[in-house]
Amino acid sequence: MDLASPFVQTLLLLGCAVAVVLAFQRLRIPSSLGYLLVGVLLGPHTAGPVVDTLPLQALAEFGIVFLLFTIGLNFSLPQIHALRHLVLGLGTAQVALTTAAVGALAWAAGLAPAAAFVVGAVFAQSSTTIIGRQLAEQGEDQSRHARLGLGMSVFQDVTAAPFVVVIPVLAAASAATLGGTLAWALAKAALAFALVFVVGRWLLRPLFHRVAAHRSAELFTLTVLFVSLAAGATTHALGLSMAFGAFLAGMVLGETEFRHQVEATIRPFRDVLLGLFFVGIGMLFDPAALARVWHWGLLGAFVLVTVKAALVAGLVRAAGIDATTAWRTGILLAVGGEFGFALLAIGLQAGVVDEALGQAVLASVLFSMLAGPWLIRHHHALARRLVRAPAVAPGADAPDAAAPPQPPAGAQVLLAGYGRVGQSLGHFLESEGIAYAALDMDAERVRKARRAGEPVHYGDSSQLDVLLALGLDAARLVVVTHDDTAAALRTVQQVRQHRPQVPVLVRTRGPETADALRAAGASEVVPETLEATLALASQALRQLGVPAPRVARRVMAERAGHYRQLRGTFGGDPSHADDDAERLHALQIAADAPPVGEPLSALPLDGVIVSALVRQGRRRLQPAPETRVEAGDTLVLFGHPQALARAEDALLRGRLRPPSASPS
Repeated sequence: MDLASPFVQTLLLLGCAVAVVLAFQRLRIPSSLGYLLVGVLLGPHTAGPVVDTLPLQALAEFGIVFLLFTIGLNFSLPQIHALRHLVLGLGTAQVALTTAAVGALAWAAGLAPAAAFVVGAVFAQSSTTIIGRQLAEQGEDQSRHARLGLGMSVFQDVTAAPFVVVIPVLAAASAATLGGTLAWALAKAALAFALVFVVGRWLLRPLFHRVAAHRSAELFTLTVLFVSLAAGATTHALGLSMAFGAFLAGMVLGETEFRHQVEATIRPFRDVLLGLFFVGIGMLFDPAALARVWHWGLLGAFVLVTVKAALVAGLVRAAGIDATTAWRTGILLAVGGEFGFALLAIGLQAGVVDEALGQAVLASVLFSMLAGPWLIRHHHALARRLVRAPAVAPGADAPDAAAPPQPPAGAQVLLAGYGRVGQSLGHFLESEGIAYAALDMDAERVRKARRAGEPVHYGDSSQLDVLLALGLDAARLVVVTHDDTAAALRTVQQVRQHRPQVPVLVRTRGPETADALRAAGASEVVPETLEATLALASQALRQLGVPAPRVARRVMAERAGHYRQLRGTFGGDPSHADDDAERLHALQIAADAPPVGEPLSALPLDGVIVSALVRQGRRRLQPAPETRVEAGDTLVLFGHPQALARAEDALLRGRLRPPSASPS
């Protein structure tokens, strides 16, 4: 086997990635570290097979492009404006001060100003993945310090765009021309911002409306890929990075009703290509060089952790929050972040950072990420030691009038489908003050509803990523209101796998698919035609003088029995019959038939129910199991056609005549 063959190298890369990432996920270690290990194992600095890095680097660049694109989706201009105090305050200040402080230390240690700036930018990043996962395991994800830490970590992503613009410029400019070069780069960034936003707002929404109208997942995916890469090509033509253009395009689409579906569509491409990016970073790591730089790596990790923790604690304390919470937040953010690797790769590619310095910085970030879970696990004890505060329960927060307000609660109900039924249900929920969010695949309907201020988004509810983006983790109820049975089954299965306890109500047109939906995990299935029959029957009974409580009990009993009485109907013309629909079938028992004298409970009725018995012209509903069959009785059986045929064969064995016209 030729190990240099692209096919063999692809198999080798994929096989190694599957094995390592699977092991890391079982050990609850971030997948990004697993990809780094794959890169080390398949890189040129270790024994064994080596994967060619050139095609890998070409693909990995798209991982950064798609990463910035999804970041832009989650930080549209209205969202940034609404959160401007946190973004421009604590979040941006943390990144700016950390970059400046670490950069100054690196410059004082003898690094060139440009290289020192890159080191500071790399150290300023934090790992949202490590912070969020560890806090969730400790049950602290809703505490005040967790909200502050996660919020500031997420907002660090907004600062990625300026770094992506500035770092490549540093290599091309001398000290004398740096100011002018940066000013020109920022001017081009402003031009790109204007182009993408003006042209994007003018073209993107109509384009996606036109594409969504075809309801083709393939066409939608192609459009998302084209838009993200076309925006990147625009900024690349201006001498800026492709990732910056993708970020701007994401911000434009983040303001539209297509945001959740776009994010779900791009996520598989982003995750795979970003994994390749981390594999490429791992290939840069030379284990033999670790013997030369391990002490610099440990020193860098110490500087990263201590400087960030102290700066963040000072910023949070300056915002009026108590010292213990400030230090707990600082320790959370002291962990190095995956996006630091992206900035380091950009610095290496631009020639701002040389290979030896890159090895030391890479080791520093890795050491800090490895220490991250321990720091977060013990952050409360460490904070108490730093402020000498009295012990408090690990998940508790002391009252503080200066604490930032919690974000508003998300939707309590998710509606999958926003047609006639979904809109009516949404309006009922709104009248009761219950927050909801809806998904629909009709782009024109979504556009009209959003213009009216209703919380509806374009998206496929059968995709878990879309449901999660809409707030599945916090929802108290999911209601499937569309009549696409296959999509409803996939939606129920996705919800059940991710949130086994949340109730799921499903609307169907008829009772034919109710059993399949219940088997998939639906809490309740509401057949539209049967509910209409119930409403008509209850009104008829009321008109005939039946007391309202009795009518209500009958309706509730029918629903509790899954509409068994309503589903029992006789078939008509066989050419129009549904072979899978449950139905009624009447059999008259001859005097010499085997069932005569036997109780109903002893009859071989596999999957069939005796819903009524007609004897001497009188009809008995739901006869008791101990009732014995007499000659001339007519049994009214209920079940699927195949089960009815088997039951008839077992009961009568061909010796009974067809039933005559019998009263009903």
